[in-house]
Amino acid sequence: MVRGKTQMRRIENATSRQVTFSKRRNGLLKKAFELSVLCDAEVGLVIFSPRGKLCEFASSSIPEVIERYKRHTKDKVQPVQNQSVDIPQHTKQETASLMKKIELLESSKRKLLGEGLGSCSLEELQEIEKQLEKSVSTIRARKMQVFREQMERLKEKEKALTAENVLLRKKFEGLEERRSSKEGEVIFSIEGSGSDKSDVETELFIGPPHESRIRPLN
Repeated sequence: MVRGKTQMRRIENATSRQVTFSKRRNGLLKKAFELSVLCDAEVGLVIFSPRGKLCEFASSSIPEVIERYKRHTKDKVQPVQNQSVDIPQHTKQETASLMKKIELLESSKRKLLGEGLGSCSLEELQEIEKQLEKSVSTIRARKMQVFREQMERLKEKEKALTAENVLLRKKFEGLEERRSSKEGEVIFSIEGSGSDKSDVETELFIGPPHESRIRPLN
């Protein structure tokens, strides 16, 4: 597998692209302003948005910066255009070799994604299949490892919750025992107070007195 720096690509989503453009544009304009102030540099910055809107910044003015740029490069651009660049032969060979490797890698990548398989032979298709099976096996092994790690974390969480449940149950049982004890004390107190007044007659009689209560006069 070839590893390298992540390639910068165009943002496909239009909304995300517009948001990124606005953020990067403001940051770039800020940096240009800071450079002109802190370093006393003459800075000119021109930006065209994807919709063609012009954004610019200049420490003096854009026309002055462009005119100064033209004067500065006028005498340097012409000689370079008239000169032929002599590239060493080995550099050309290395460049061609690198370009060929890039093409092969891009072709291999497309084939692994299921694209451009029309020109592949049976042996090439079998080799691609082996590579995909190996990749799938590696992915599944990693998936099982992640699954086991999650199961271990869930088991630890279950143990903690079980211990917390036991503790809460003990607290609840202690509260129940204390409440039952208090209710028993109240009942005992009521019964005891009633026995002290057993000789007091509390019945209410309506009508003529009972015979047993009438005493004859001597």
